[in-house]
Amino acid sequence: MTDLATAQTPAEQELARLIVDSLNIDWIKAEAIDPEAALFGGDLGLDSIDALELALAVSKRYGFQLRSDNPDNRTIFGSLRALSAHIEQHRARES
Repeated sequence: MTDLATAQTPAEQELARLIVDSLNIDWIKAEAIDPEAALFGGDLGLDSIDALELALAVSKRYGFQLRSDNPDNRTIFGSLRALSAHIEQHRARES
């Protein structure tokens, strides 16, 4: 759950909605995802199949690939905040 100290940015809110919608997570609202909490192995209960589905959803929404062989994936997918920051950096480079 979020509080004022860990409120989502607008980019994180958009990504949280994508996560909830693309993975059919119905037990938590997008705005309730703590941006600093672990996406995998944490409260959301996401697994490696979810990672593949999420990577596909991100590539469709944001127009670039998240590669499965990227050695930084553990960090990139570490939290909503980390994934959002990676997307924003990648989008900036593509522009």
